[in-house]
Amino acid sequence: MSNPSELKGVGVATEEKLFDAGFDDLKSIATSTPPELASAADIGESKAAKMIRKAQENVDSMGYELGTEVMERRKTVRKISTGSDSLDEMLGGGVETQGITEFYGEFRTGKTQISHQLSVNTQFLEGEEEKDPHVVYIDTEHTFRPERIESMAKGVGRDPQETLEKIHVARGSTTDHQMLLVEKISDIADGNEVKLLVVDGLMSNFRTEYVGRGALAERQQKLGKHLADLHDLAERHNMAVVVTNHVQSDPNSFFGDPTKPIGGHVLGHASTIRVYLKKSKENKRKAKLIDHPELPPKSCQFSLSEEGVRG
Repeated sequence: MSNPSELKGVGVATEEKLFDAGFDDLKSIATSTPPELASAADIGESKAAKMIRKAQENVDSMGYELGTEVMERRKTVRKISTGSDSLDEMLGGGVETQGITEFYGEFRTGKTQISHQLSVNTQFLEGEEEKDPHVVYIDTEHTFRPERIESMAKGVGRDPQETLEKIHVARGSTTDHQMLLVEKISDIADGNEVKLLVVDGLMSNFRTEYVGRGALAERQQKLGKHLADLHDLAERHNMAVVVTNHVQSDPNSFFGDPTKPIGGHVLGHASTIRVYLKKSKENKRKAKLIDHPELPPKSCQFSLSEEGVRG
């Protein structure tokens, strides 16, 4: 059982509404909430709750698995170089697949530059299915520059045109559009081996659309769903998900650095790895590993040049 139509009580009309809303398999239904599913399928919340429970009963991955099985899956993790030896070393070899890596900091700290460099360096990976690795880049702040990709590609000895042809770019204009673009990545992955997904400016649309404390709960619930979809993609396709984020000043902080990343605990707990970027002298930047499931906090320095990110 894998399609929504195979669940008891789901008719053709309901199935079409579910597909249109992005619920195209049982796992997407099993991991949804009753209000979310009810709104998508235009049904009552009690019926939606029953549908979710039924889907959970028929999804194998919703249960337990042995630690040895997890270990075998972890053996397939790939590492993508950032272009900087020091930054790669701090990350344990580079940005890894099967998880979300968040780079956050003020403007001009290198977030977009790292995203561009990773888009180029991903293409050095060997395809697992004898296909060339591709990249999906969701740009919410109009900062993707093909000219920068060209200069970075030349800097590592790759053909600029071939490099650009393997990067799928889309502008995320609203939170709904941003989430829809994530849902469509599976379609790209069906014909190409996508190894990297970049969401440059993860919180930009969320901050614009949900203003004030009254909208915070709704924003965080929607953000949680978005992050769950990103995690699912990372694990299902063994791809690296990289998100960039801004910071804001914490008025309650009296000691140390008063800045903190936007997104609150929802994003903080969802990010597998968090890296804080800061400006330094001239073209130098500082990076601090804030959270990593295997490595202790650590700092390093890297530089930004005409050719890209370097150590």
